[in-house]
Formats: sequence, structure tokens, C-alpha cells
Amino acid sequence: MSLYIGLMSGTSLDAIDAALVDCSVPAPRLLATRAAPLPEALRDSLLRLCHAEAATFRELAEAEEAFCQLQAQAVTELLEASGTAAADVVAIGSHGQTIEHAPEGHDGGAPYTLQLDNPSRLSELTGITVVADFRRRDLAAGGQAAPLAPAFHQALFRHPEEWRLVLNLGGYANLTLLPPADHPAEVLGFDSGPANALLDGWYQRHQGGRFDADGAWGAGGRVDAALLARLLADDYFQRPPPKSTGREHFHLAWLERHLVGGESPRDVQATLAELTAASVALAIEQLSERLPEAKPARLLPCGGGAHNPYLLDRLQARLPALTLTPCAELGWPADWLEAGAFAWLASRRLNGLPGNLPSVTGARGPRVLGGVYAP
Repeated sequence: MSLYIGLMSGTSLDAIDAALVDCSVPAPRLLATRAAPLPEALRDSLLRLCHAEAATFRELAEAEEAFCQLQAQAVTELLEASGTAAADVVAIGSHGQTIEHAPEGHDGGAPYTLQLDNPSRLSELTGITVVADFRRRDLAAGGQAAPLAPAFHQALFRHPEEWRLVLNLGGYANLTLLPPADHPAEVLGFDSGPANALLDGWYQRHQGGRFDADGAWGAGGRVDAALLARLLADDYFQRPPPKSTGREHFHLAWLERHLVGGESPRDVQATLAELTAASVALAIEQLSERLPEAKPARLLPCGGGAHNPYLLDRLQARLPALTLTPCAELGWPADWLEAGAFAWLASRRLNGLPGNLPSVTGARGPRVLGGVYAP
């Protein structure tokens, strides 16, 4: 076996996911998992930084240290639970916590993507080699630096004969189109728009919990067609790929700018679920325009949104020709796809193999991603 650990904390800011993966050929295999929930204080600090106009070095350093300590805790608990020695792990693939992602820059400025991470410290705490800073190499080559998971989707789910779509419903949604293995078409993918980030944020504001369990609160609301139309009028949804997005663009203040006042909070929640479904459907139309011969029949939902029956119902209503198939039926649980991806990307880095897909990110060519930090 060739053991790697992937660490991922996404835009939902709920936990650090740790996945132990055997990256031996022919295909990666998930062996064990662990989630380390973000303490409220750390979560609040990271949220403030994500939306801050400015931050002090102290704020950044303290948040990064707390985040790194939690990463090390997740690794330690994963090793203990799986009975794995640290010496048996080749490397940790650490995504870090995205604070801001601006692949086109701002007002003519340089493009950038910023993740809080301290791979040197994480290597010191765990005694394991760490691979980190995966995104900026693609950005340096003119790419969006996101999404990076489609290369992993290809390794896991590409079928000899069937066209497939993989939909990650994290804080934001990204879509991957996988041609059949023997088809000459390239894998395509991009971020389709908001998902759990807006749903969770609105629910937290009005109900107090972290997320709308099973989408039950939203399911009791009514879709506001006029609000939905205003939201979908945002230029991002019609922008051609490659493209990526995050909290910098879609956040609660963005939502509030489209409210006229007097809307039922529960109706807004229902409308946000419909926004995710509608923007995914628009993204599939964009993929079809780029690749008219594509005939996907199966959609594989993953990420936290794959546990939201109301959201899945809205997707199915928008996409009646597609069969929604749980990732677990194809051998990989929905919650652990992104953590698994960064374990796999770490193995690519140490084997000198490209980790990006230029057809997805728009980079000038394949690139080996990440820096290596030995203990």
C-alpha cells in the first residue's frame, strides 16, 4: 500500500475532514476517515477573515495556528482510530482554509488565491511530510486554480462507456463532466454557483443552528419566483467557463441586495435551494454547448448537500433526464471526496505527475501542484 492522508476544510467551515487513502494503482481506495469539528471561536474567526476588508498579522497568525493545531489533532485521531503508524504514511495533502479566492484579481490587480495553512508547522506536529499550496501553481500558469477535484473524479468515476456528471455540493457547487474512457473529449468542469454557504448562512441567521437538517426548514417554504429571477440575473451564471467562485462573490450581503423587504425567511431558504438547482441546470447547459455530443445519464451528488433531500428533489425536478446516484454506490462516500482528492493530489506531487486539468482550470498546460515540507 501507498498511504496518504488528505485534509480538507471547505467553504462550509464545519470541520476539518481527514481521509486515509491507499493511492496504489490502479485506483485510490478510502481506508479510514475522521472529522474534527471547528470550534465556534475558530469558525467565527475564519468567517471574519473571509469577509474582512483588512486584517492584522496577529489575527492571521492566531487563526492559522489554531487551524494547524486542529489539523494535527485530526491526523492523530485518524491514525489512532485506524491503527496506522505515522511512519507508514507517505505524506499529508493539506488544502488549508481558503480566505479569499480571486483568480482574476480585483480592479486590474494581480490574480491571487489565499489559503491559511502552515505546512511546516503541521509537519513538525505530526512527523509526516506535508504537501500543500496546491492552487497557486495552476494560477501561475494562467488557470483559475479551481476546481481541482475533477482530476480525482476522473481517477475514481470515469466509466468505459458512460458519460457521467459529478456534482460537489459543498459551500459552493462545482460540476465535472466525465466522458467515457475511450472517448477523445477532455474532462470539463467549473464552479456552478452557491450551495451550502448561502443555505447555511441564512438558516443560522434565522434559526440559530449550523445547517438546515435534511432541508426540512426550506422544504416548508415557497419558492419566490421574482427573487429567484433577480438572483439568477447575476453575471456569473452566464459567464463562460473556465470560472470559479466563492464567498468573495456569493455571500449574505449579496443575497440581501436582491431582497425587496418583507420576504418570509423560510421562503428565502426555499428560493436559495432552488437557486442552487437552477444554477446547476444552467451549468449543465453550458457544458452541453461546449460538448454537444455529451449524453450524460447519471449525476453523482457529493459533499454535504448530498444529504439534503429537499435540495436533491429540486435538482431532480430541474434535471428529469438524469438519474441521481449516490457516490457510495460507486465505491466512495459523498462526504469524503474532497479530502480524498487532496491525499491523491499529494501522491501525484511526490510522483512528479500533474494534478490539474487545463480543460477545467484554463491553465496553459498540465502542472505538478504543491510544495513539499519534510519533517
